[in-house]
Amino acid sequence: MHEPVLLSEAIAALPIRADGLYLDGTFGRGGHSRAILERLGAAGRLIALDRDPAAEREALSIRDPRFTFVRARFSALGEVLAGRRAHGMLFDLGVSSPQLEDPGRGFSFRHDGPLDMRMDPQAGEPAAAWLARAEEQQIREVIRNYGEERFAKQIAAAIVAARRREPLLRTRQLADLVAKAVRTREPAQDPATRTFQALRIHVNRELEEVSLMLPQAARHLEPGGRLAVISFHSLEDRIVKRFMQAAARPPVPRGLPLREAEMPQPVLRIVGRPIRPSEQETRRNPRARSAILRVAERTAGPHQPDNRIEPGARWRN
Repeated sequence: MHEPVLLSEAIAALPIRADGLYLDGTFGRGGHSRAILERLGAAGRLIALDRDPAAEREALSIRDPRFTFVRARFSALGEVLAGRRAHGMLFDLGVSSPQLEDPGRGFSFRHDGPLDMRMDPQAGEPAAAWLARAEEQQIREVIRNYGEERFAKQIAAAIVAARRREPLLRTRQLADLVAKAVRTREPAQDPATRTFQALRIHVNRELEEVSLMLPQAARHLEPGGRLAVISFHSLEDRIVKRFMQAAARPPVPRGLPLREAEMPQPVLRIVGRPIRPSEQETRRNPRARSAILRVAERTAGPHQPDNRIEPGARWRN
């Protein structure tokens, strides 16, 4: 079973009003959604999004008239809300335990399965197909940039050499190949960890999705509404952090002389410090150890944020 990370902290960060409209942008297996529904009154509403068909099947078990599930990427939230404004939004950007543990999904190097890695197996290109056609330089850049892998050059060369001999179709094939190409690795970390992470991010356009989602979330929050985002690796967290910091600054061109009273209100206000799982939670759920929760509140400032982050434009630095 998937245990939601930072569950109580995320729910407390929203905070939930009985008659509010809320959005769970990453339904997963429904842990956060169920916790939100417990706090809503009869007039409250919850919309949940996910592109995974397994999440859609799980959502069918929630028979609650206040709950609506939409099979969609979270970057489609503006289209889903269709002009409505929410009182709170929650995004848990991690891969769920059931996704990792299902060999048929191809996310994990610990189980042999088809080299797929798609969040939505009915859309996009599987990892195996991309590795079969990509240039060596493209493979190297994806593994280096998305996996922060210092042996990206050696791994890319090994992949290209291996595919000349036979197609790379299975997770175990790739994991064994990477293990031979990586000379050293951090203690307790499998050599294939960073490569699998990089390919999953690339196949699902995960960083672009985050970059597209954040400005829409800010636009579709009621004043006083909260945006809570849980990230699991530095690339995602960097995008979230920079967006919130930029949106929390008044939208004033540099060098324009203005008195403090004349300064326009920023779009967001950052709420508190980043929150990490407790030692108790990480002991109970080791996958929580890299999680970080950031929270911001919508102000009564400009409805259209001026600080849009273009997809993939800033995460590399």
